[in-house]
Amino acid sequence: MNNHSELNDKHRKHHNKEKNSHQHKGHESHNHSSHHAMMIKDFRKRFWVSLTVSLPILVLSPMIQDFLGYNLTFSFSGYVLFALSAFVYFYGGWPFLTGLVKEFKKKQPGMMTLIAVAITVAFGYSSATTFGLEGKKFFWELATLIDIMLLGHWIEMKSVMGASSSLQQLVEMMPAEAHLITDGNTKDIKVDELNKEDVVLVRPGEKIPVDGIITDGESSVNESMVTGESKPIKKGKGENVIGGTINGHGSLQVQVQQVGNEAYLNKVIKMVKDAQNKKSKTQHLADRIAFWLTLTSLTVGFGTLASWLIIGKPFVFALERMASVMVITCPHALGLAVPLVVAISTSISARKGLLIRNRTAFENARKITLLAFDKTGTLTKGNFGVTRFGALHKNYKDKDILSFAGALEAKSEHPLAIGIMDKIKQEGIKLPEATNFNSITGKGIEADVENKKIKVVSPGAVKEHNLKIPDEAFKNEQETIVFVLVNEELAGFIAMADEIREESYEAVHILKKIGLKLYMMTGDNEKVAKSVSDELGLDGYFAEVLPDHKLEKIEAFQKNGEFVAMTGDGINDAPALAKADVGIAVGSGTDVAAETADIILVNSNPQDIASLVLFGKATYKKMIQNFVWATGYNVVAIPLAAGVLYSSGIIINPALGAILMSLSTIIVAVNAQLLKRKMKVNK
Repeated sequence: MNNHSELNDKHRKHHNKEKNSHQHKGHESHNHSSHHAMMIKDFRKRFWVSLTVSLPILVLSPMIQDFLGYNLTFSFSGYVLFALSAFVYFYGGWPFLTGLVKEFKKKQPGMMTLIAVAITVAFGYSSATTFGLEGKKFFWELATLIDIMLLGHWIEMKSVMGASSSLQQLVEMMPAEAHLITDGNTKDIKVDELNKEDVVLVRPGEKIPVDGIITDGESSVNESMVTGESKPIKKGKGENVIGGTINGHGSLQVQVQQVGNEAYLNKVIKMVKDAQNKKSKTQHLADRIAFWLTLTSLTVGFGTLASWLIIGKPFVFALERMASVMVITCPHALGLAVPLVVAISTSISARKGLLIRNRTAFENARKITLLAFDKTGTLTKGNFGVTRFGALHKNYKDKDILSFAGALEAKSEHPLAIGIMDKIKQEGIKLPEATNFNSITGKGIEADVENKKIKVVSPGAVKEHNLKIPDEAFKNEQETIVFVLVNEELAGFIAMADEIREESYEAVHILKKIGLKLYMMTGDNEKVAKSVSDELGLDGYFAEVLPDHKLEKIEAFQKNGEFVAMTGDGINDAPALAKADVGIAVGSGTDVAAETADIILVNSNPQDIASLVLFGKATYKKMIQNFVWATGYNVVAIPLAAGVLYSSGIIINPALGAILMSLSTIIVAVNAQLLKRKMKVNK
């Protein structure tokens, strides 16, 4: 006995050690976000302090005085102006100056280099004029430029932080403590200390702390935060629950199945994080554009300086033009264009039940030309449901037929019986009592109901009774039909099938509207496949297909120049999912380990596939809009800043350049946020 408990203790210690290493990783990501929050605070503080010091700089600047028509000078005014500006340059400009050093160490000159060069040129030249060099000071441009840059950075970092806050919400869904049941008593312990097979109590209204199986009790569970399914789901003994979901009015005892990093929600968090951190092709493009923009601006900047000096303009004028070029070219908007869209789209998607494991595949959703569906569980519900029922005798109403059948089937565990009972529940039919129940081997069941002899039998058994079955009973090939006999007379029929999901009709309609070819691949027989395909209006189907054949079909489509997306349940469809250009695994939440898929649909809802394609297109469109705005703005602004239209009196000074640059950053940030509205429309 002692040995056994020793082993248990060892196991728990080892488990806790592992847990601590997982926790350590959790702390790392927590530290990362708190570091980010500190940086935001730092930029905010530097902005307000620099702005306050900039006010006297503006008041003392000769150019502002000329513009507003007043004169304020005293014996040391030039030096006071220099001292205040030096403070703004070193205190406000510090993040940009250190950023320049970092970028040069990485041999990747970028945004920080541009800003640092611009403010250093401005400060150096203006300082020289304070101590004797002939020329015009532009300390006020320097101060306002730094203020606006700090403001731009602060807004940018807040936007990015906002996008990852939804990830933080996912993290916060997981409760920290659980009520462990030991020897009939409960004790509160940290979720991290739980082991597999432990049993925990979940009281009404509490969050379920772990992924597990209900061993006792029943309740309705709100899983909307995980699956997007708005209605609470009734759960009872033997059913799975997911950690982080909310228990309804009943008490549950749950046996722990997955803890720590194995838990569903933690896998989701990891996936979202990986997808947000993984650079997609579009993002690499953004980095390259930023790099070339930096080189262009430095070249054009020094070229502008040289050109105006050669033409014979004063050095201060040439320098101002150069500073304007440097400021305007800052690819802030570009730096924000993709990361912000990425962060927003991945976190919104996760909340809506679309888990993106591969960013590039998600961006490629817009290129899909052909979609291959698996049938069972994707387009259909994967269980037998009543499709039609009716009376074939004048003495009975349609609902009587369900009522008679239900009285008998209530005692049966057969899949068809479950379908009939579900329909009875939907229709709200009260069942009469059945007695003398008897199973007729291979043919059906019989019993006495309300003094009548009732039988529920197969078509074959009806023919044995030499009863004629009217044609209306048989409508389509995919149905299984049972007949109800009352006192040996044919009273009615019930037709059943693996029902097509309601959402499948809408999904097919949307996908066809956006021009996709739709095919179905199934291991089911030809008749069933044909009827489902015809019913939904698909472009074609392949029946009785084995997993390796699915892979061949995908390859054949690709050879014909199609950009193929495959949807399947991620296990038998794994080879085809891996081969497809975009692999979409549909599966209940806990099957997240569909390692071969690029995207996972938590709800197994085909409408989500339509949402995915539309949202993929919307996301890509937002990125391109942001690219066009960020780069197009530079194409127009750089020549103006360099003074191309100087002779026509059109010129951009550094401060105006800074305002325009920040404006473009804000537009890009707002544009990215509009994705949230797009997703609402899609759903």
